[in-house]
Order: sequence, then structure tokens, then C-alpha cells
Amino acid sequence: MTKYIIAYDLGTGGNKASLYDLEGRCIKECFKSYETFYPRSGWHEQNPRKWWEAVVESTRQLLVESSIKANEVECLGISGQSLGVVPLDKDGNLLRNTTPIWSDSRAIPQTKKFQEEYTEIDWYRITGNGFPMPLYSAFKIMWYRDEEPEMFKRIDKVVGSKDYINYLLTGVAVTDYSYASGSGVYDLRGWKYSTDLINICNLPREIFPDIVPSTQVIGNLTATAAAELGLTTKVKVVSGGVDNSCMALGARAMKEGRVYNSLGSSSWIAVTSSQPLINDKAKPFVFAHVIPGMFTSAVSTFAAGSSFRWVRDNLCRDLIHQAQLKNVDVYELMTAEAKESPVGSRGLLFNPNMAGGTTMSPSINIRGAFLGMDLGHSRADMIRATMEGVALELRIALDILSNMVKLSDEMLVVGGGSRSQVWRQIFSDVYNMKVVKTNIDQQAAALGAAACAAVGTGLWPNFDIVDEVHKVEDVTLPIAANNKVYEKLIPIFIKSEQYLADLGDQIIALELKK
Repeated sequence: MTKYIIAYDLGTGGNKASLYDLEGRCIKECFKSYETFYPRSGWHEQNPRKWWEAVVESTRQLLVESSIKANEVECLGISGQSLGVVPLDKDGNLLRNTTPIWSDSRAIPQTKKFQEEYTEIDWYRITGNGFPMPLYSAFKIMWYRDEEPEMFKRIDKVVGSKDYINYLLTGVAVTDYSYASGSGVYDLRGWKYSTDLINICNLPREIFPDIVPSTQVIGNLTATAAAELGLTTKVKVVSGGVDNSCMALGARAMKEGRVYNSLGSSSWIAVTSSQPLINDKAKPFVFAHVIPGMFTSAVSTFAAGSSFRWVRDNLCRDLIHQAQLKNVDVYELMTAEAKESPVGSRGLLFNPNMAGGTTMSPSINIRGAFLGMDLGHSRADMIRATMEGVALELRIALDILSNMVKLSDEMLVVGGGSRSQVWRQIFSDVYNMKVVKTNIDQQAAALGAAACAAVGTGLWPNFDIVDEVHKVEDVTLPIAANNKVYEKLIPIFIKSEQYLADLGDQIIALELKK
């Protein structure tokens, strides 16, 4: 009998269910979206029940469209959005209709309280948590304690996004090392929760779920879950991992120095290593890898594809209409127009920090901008400058990582942006690296989750099969003349970024005085 694996990619926008065969080939995928709510400034919430509904609906659709039998599914694996805080009582009941997701920053007072006893730098050196502090789980749990004390008293466990789904699948509430490493109270080098950090947070240790390997089978589907999904109770469920680490595995970043570039709404460059890459200035964000004994460390920009989408929606409305008439992707029309502009976009620079600064930015108050614009510039220049600006911002990240660890000589690109040949050439020229695109673009996280399930259940002997799954579709080599232009632009880009950060601080200060 043929055996299959179902992998879930539980992202910010929805859940993607993917069906894999034993060779790691994706046979079919189905996506179901869910809503994010923004009840107050800095509050970003989702309904965990909607995650489960999306998992159920996408699984059922997957079974129908693939025409496979329920008893052919051997196991499930899941990749989940990070930094989730789903409160459960002792009976496993959800205690809040909506819960903060990874980007929720409400816990600023709790982080300030924490810093009265422990500096941010000392905390970062232990945890590797390089996002802004309020985003991390422990501080959101402290917010529950301070702002919703009656609910907090009823909490038995606070679990992450994928761990909540695993609980509904199996009735077992645990997490894995990769997800735990984003808790805000995890000792990276000790591979365990830090008792000291938990005590400083004044939280009970029992509230944090126990940690198991990402490949561990945590149970079989319960009868209730099997009935809802249309599967059998013989299906095994492995713990899976946080999205960053599952994506690293799915993007072949399995061995020392392997690096990949994710090009989506946000974008990051991540490297796999046997030691966490900790840098007090740049603050790479580090997660334990789903591969035992390894780490994935990354530096990012928050608005890569979303900056390009902003240009589409605000500057290219005619191209949107043309694309609809021609039944083509509007981004194909945009990149075709970008090719009309020369390397360097005739001196027009674009800074992509439209969603604010990351930890490597001079200030979180930095905002995006077109710089050096004159009456001779065209829309083609603006489109190309946007693509170049994202690449230049990520080149800064690449330089940070390359100074910390020896990187491989090629950059694998994944995500929606990887489909653009124009953008791949820009990245190759800016990075001065060989850029590789494979058949795995937006499937990296799902492939990582499937690999965890396959190894955990003995279907695969190890993770090496992931390398075999990737089939190279394009190799882009840097053009020396183009790289020379970008090397001259990089110091100007860095200098302009400092100016934009200073302006952002001043503008925020003005707004606060209103």
C-alpha cells in the first residue's frame, strides 16, 4: 500500500495542507485563510479555533482533490508561526477567543519591568531572541497575568500555534526545542528553559509545556480528530517545529554554513550552524533548529515583498488592469518594466523599511523612502529601485552573517519573490554570489514539516533526502560590471539609512507631543 505524509504550514495568513509521497514530492496542496484582528494599536490577534477549522477544511479538501484513501496517510507534521501564546485550562479548554500572534507588541510594560532586573543585552545573549522584546511569548504571558488575572489563574499551559493544533490532534500538550527557543525564557546553549529567566518573569514553570524533539511522535490521532479530518486513528503525529526552523530544513540549510534567502512579504537571510550566532549590535534572531544540535540564525527586513506590493497597488494600477485582461501575473509586467531601467536605477535609491526597523536598523522608527528622485526618473526606475533596495538591505544582513561564520558559496532563494528572474539577477549582483532557484519555492516550510514527520516515523532514515527533493531550475551568476555599481551604492545606502532613522525618530517625537 502506498504511504503518504501530510504537512501543515500554519502561517500568519492561513494554513496550507500539503500531501507528500515517500520521495518527498508534493502531490497536492490546499490553502485555507483566516483573519487577523487589530483591536488596538500594537495588538495583533487571531482565533485559534479558526486555525483548527482551516486545518480540518484544508485536509478534507486535500483528500478529495488527491483522491487518496484515508488509510494511506501514515503521519502528520506541522510548521507553525512563532511566538504564539494560547492559554489552556487543565481540561484543555481555550481560555481566550483570540490570542496574540507573533507580531503583537502589547507587552511593552512587561518588558520594561523585566529590564529592571535583567538587561536586554544579557537576556539576548542567553536566548538569542533578536526580535523586539515585547513580541516574545513570556512577556505576553506576563501581560495575561497583569491585565487578565482571573483568566490567568485558570491557565494550566500556554502553548504555541502548532502545539495547539497538535493538542487537538492527539490530546498531548508539548512543544519542541525550536518553538521553545522563541519563548523568551529559553537557554539556547543549555537546550532548556532558564529557571532564572522564568523566575525574573515571576511566572510558574508549569505553565510552559515540556520540550520534545521535533521528530518525536507525540501520539496518534484521537477518534474525534480523525473523524473531523477524515483520517484514521492509525495516523501518527510528530511534534514538528517553528516556521523559521522548518523552513531552514526545507530550504536545504541542514549543514554548517548553509544559507538561504526567504523572499516573501518579509524577507530574511538565515544560516545554519552548530553554535548560535549572537551579536550584540546586529542581534540576529536565533532559533534552535529542528535538526538536533543545530541552530538557525537570521537577519531580516520586515517589508520586502510587501514594499513591492505597495508599489503595485499605488503606482501600477494600470498594470493590475492589464494583467487581468491578459490573464498574467501583474508582477511579470512590473519586472518587465523594471528591465527598462539600468543597474542602479539612474541613481534612485529605495529604502524598504516601510514596516519599521529591525534589530539591525539604526532605529525601529526608520521608515521607507525613495531618495535622490528628480524629474528625469520614470516609473520603471521606481520599480527597479524598489527591487534593488530590498536586495541592498539584505546585503547588509549578509555581511553581518558572513563576518560571524563561513558561509557556503551559493545562495538558495525561496518564497514568492524567487520566481522573478530579474530579481534573482539583482540579488546575485548585489550579493556577488551564485543564486540558485530550485523547484521548492513557497513549499520550504511544508517540506521541512514533512521531513520531520518522515524521519520521526522511520519512513526516512535521515534528512539527507531533502537534498534529493530539490531540483535546480535556475542558476544566476553575478555580473561583474553590475556588482561594481552596487558596491559603490552600498556605503551611500547605509549612510542614507542613518539619516532616515534620525528623521523617523524626530517625526515620532512630534507625533507624541500632539
